[in-house]
Amino acid sequence: MTHKVHPKSYRIKGMEDWSIRGFYGKKPAKLFEEDFLIREFLQKQLTEASVANIEIEHSANKMNIIIHTARPGLIIGRGGEGIEKLKAVLFKRALNRKIINPKKEIKIEIREIKNPLLSAVLVGQQMAQQIEKRLPFRQVLKRTIEKVMLNKEAKGVRVEVGGRLNGVEIARKEWLRQGRLPRNTIRADIDYSETRAYCTYGVIGIKVWIYKGDKFE
Repeated sequence: MTHKVHPKSYRIKGMEDWSIRGFYGKKPAKLFEEDFLIREFLQKQLTEASVANIEIEHSANKMNIIIHTARPGLIIGRGGEGIEKLKAVLFKRALNRKIINPKKEIKIEIREIKNPLLSAVLVGQQMAQQIEKRLPFRQVLKRTIEKVMLNKEAKGVRVEVGGRLNGVEIARKEWLRQGRLPRNTIRADIDYSETRAYCTYGVIGIKVWIYKGDKFE
């Protein structure tokens, strides 16, 4: 039997870093729960903002939340109104659930993703939207691969869908690949994501791998 490992966890501290990091003191369990609930809330709140990743950095009395998005203007709003509203709602919900220290300062930082087609999370979200609109899954797979491979930085891509494809009774997997994808090479810069498309006939799982070349320290 093969042992499957998440591409990011396979490369932690070599090429990748943790999404949640910092000073946790004597109560790490409570802070981990706080981080999980904050990420869950932000992902639900910013579903239309094309959010690829949410990082949380802790210090003694400060929390820095970094949001990687392809649509920063939608979150920031006019004159930064969007960020202030988001911060106020987040702080209020966290206080009501007693998962955050009221003395802790919260800072939200927005980082723009210039090319969404090189982000596996955003590519997976686009595929999920197309499948939910009942486009044929094979057409979605082929179009996605063509769009990603138009970028010179993309050396290879693999996309996979699984479930009751097109509403058939028996669930199955279908996948397509183009270019190189050395998943066993640690120095390979592979962006990976898992997404779900919620259709009337069931849930369709979507996996995306994008290979961007090798990284050397």
